Amino acid sequence: MKLSTLALSITAAVLAQQACADDFGLGALGTGNGHSGFVEDSHASVSSRTMYYSADNRSGTNNDLREAATALRFDYKSGFTQGTLGVGFDVMAFGALRLDGGDGHAAGPGLAGNGNSFFPTRNNGTEPADSFGRAAGNVKFRISQTELHVGGGLAPVLPILVANDSRVAPQTFDGGVLTSNDIPNVTFTGGELNRVEGRASSNSTGLSVAGGQRDSDSFKFGGVDYKPFGSSDNSLAKNLTLQYYYAQLQDFYKQNYVGLVHVLPLGNDQSFKTDLRYFDSTSDGKNGSSGYAFNNNGGYAKHAGEVDNKTYSAAFTYQLGGSSLMLGHIGVGDDGGFVWVNQGSLADPHAQGAGGSDFYLFTDAVVGQFSRAGEQVNFGQYAYDFKAYVPGLKASVAYLDGKDIKSNVAGGPDQKENEADFRLDYVVQAGPLKGFGTTLRTGTYHGKNTGTADQDQTRLIFNYTYAIF
Repeated sequence: MKLSTLALSITAAVLAQQACADDFGLGALGTGNGHSGFVEDSHASVSSRTMYYSADNRSGTNNDLREAATALRFDYKSGFTQGTLGVGFDVMAFGALRLDGGDGHAAGPGLAGNGNSFFPTRNNGTEPADSFGRAAGNVKFRISQTELHVGGGLAPVLPILVANDSRVAPQTFDGGVLTSNDIPNVTFTGGELNRVEGRASSNSTGLSVAGGQRDSDSFKFGGVDYKPFGSSDNSLAKNLTLQYYYAQLQDFYKQNYVGLVHVLPLGNDQSFKTDLRYFDSTSDGKNGSSGYAFNNNGGYAKHAGEVDNKTYSAAFTYQLGGSSLMLGHIGVGDDGGFVWVNQGSLADPHAQGAGGSDFYLFTDAVVGQFSRAGEQVNFGQYAYDFKAYVPGLKASVAYLDGKDIKSNVAGGPDQKENEADFRLDYVVQAGPLKGFGTTLRTGTYHGKNTGTADQDQTRLIFNYTYAIF
């Protein structure tokens, strides 16, 4: 029995039991005491997102890609019923409409108009659909400070899995996620995911990796975030967070993650942040065999098709007023590329827009990934918040430089790549359009012998959310 089906059965039983106990009164739904009301703590909203996407391929034979689309989304989040065991549910539904990609800007045979993962395809994968939609829901349970969310609308953001929300529709997962804060200064997170809905898909697939043509129905994970001095009055120590996570994508890989985050307040609106991350990934089950091979992000692999990687990163950010400067380095191990959950290579029988996965490295840039074997990446970012002059306006510029990429051909040429990114955000602060947001993102990528086309990419996004209650 799938986790979502099991959860629905349990929820129905619990609600029925509570209703009988309370004579179908509002006691089971909450009476407004504290924060435990099913109705009182409910929230509903309608949001819209319109996006223009352009990818100008300055090298190679790929067509330039252009796409525009808009989506309308509804979200409802209930509170929890009263009692020792609180029960609630969340619902998400959206509909997306393709506006225009323009003639001559398709992604090629079999993926016409869909190379940027905006929309599902139709006519045997030869052209994008005009519209698509999806609905999903989760049931949730709470005992004390522990919550279990089970269903098909999960969007975890964790070191070992990051849900993608970079197009008009979100990526969601099916399964269960448990989070507990019952121990002071400690957060436990764990669960299992079985299916995933891509950001440009109305149906679900199993989970896989880049290059994998087969999928898995089991991604198990668990981890802890620990603040050893969280209750201390010592400003030097209290903002320290230690992290450990473990994940297994059955038949593809196992992954251990260790992290450290520390924010040092320096007074006068100043701080210094240290962010250290380390991943150790190894092969699991059928990985490397036909259909279960990892393409190592198009780079070198000590054992073809297998996962074998160690990746570390360090970033340091100094913030002063509205300014912040981040400098860092990432080192990818020599034996293979960095791995994460990615359904981009699945076809059933043709690509369904299941790609578009994010990952927990600073190199998850606008265009490139900077994640091949041996790659050493230096990066920097300057960001400015104009809150003192134009509240709601923010801007940032970043540069990444990757070198020492191992060739996937013995004696092959050296490989290197670089990218410059720019981002501008503005959110209206008052008036009838309060909350209306605009984001402009650009990325300019250049590679040498990497197999990735030199590219200029632009994204223009308009967001608005209206809170119903």
